[in-house]
Amino acid sequence: MIIRKSHAGSLTLIGQTDHSRFVGQLAAHWGNRDFAVPAPYDSVVRAATYHDYGWLQYETRPLTNPETGEPYPFLGVPMTDRQLAGYQWALDWMTDIDPYSGLVVSMHRTGLWKGRYGKIKHPAGRYNLTALSPEVQAFIARNERRQEELRASLDAKGVWTNYRLMQVWDLLGLYFCCQEPYEDFVEPVPVSDAGGDDDGVRMAMKPGGSRRVEFAPYPFDVHPLRVQLTLKRLPQARYQDVEAFRRAWFGAEVSVEEFELV
Repeated sequence: MIIRKSHAGSLTLIGQTDHSRFVGQLAAHWGNRDFAVPAPYDSVVRAATYHDYGWLQYETRPLTNPETGEPYPFLGVPMTDRQLAGYQWALDWMTDIDPYSGLVVSMHRTGLWKGRYGKIKHPAGRYNLTALSPEVQAFIARNERRQEELRASLDAKGVWTNYRLMQVWDLLGLYFCCQEPYEDFVEPVPVSDAGGDDDGVRMAMKPGGSRRVEFAPYPFDVHPLRVQLTLKRLPQARYQDVEAFRRAWFGAEVSVEEFELV
């Protein structure tokens, strides 16, 4: 889960599946005169909406760090066999529903360990995974072989453009989830599937008031675009044991934050 800790010690908690659905909203409204609509639309938006459902099993039994008593942030969760099995379950689940969606999600998952396959210049390295245990290397190798098979068997036109879009949307989701909005940019952002693997534009984000973020250039199909993020807040960061944290996590009130994108 994504964890934001206040100066007072309280926590804002956003499940990876909540982040995933937020990203799906961005993907669903992507495209206008300047940016091509994702294609195939259903498959790509489905992939974006469920790209982080490999965390679903973890969210049923989230852990705390035994040394601090605090819940693990998503980049710090131990990469156990159970965690990798949860990722694999989600990839198989999505591929069974829609092989093209499954291919994009699988490429996203393995790409997080491989520098997003070099497709993002900025923010390069942010939120990527770097620990490559033998188990992780085997996971990557197994799924990259499956990706090659899917690309060969499907009409996989534009899949690398859609992979790049998935990275842009994921980074935008993390931009909203991991902290309050601030000035930043993502580069390169594809504008069509006709260019090369590195073609694209720099997209800047700038806070423009309470819960409002200005995009330049603007990539969405409605103006303004209002998107919602679900989250939970806890009054304290440390817990006596993991059971105490889970009781607080499961029982916390669900809040919704709305952002206006202009």
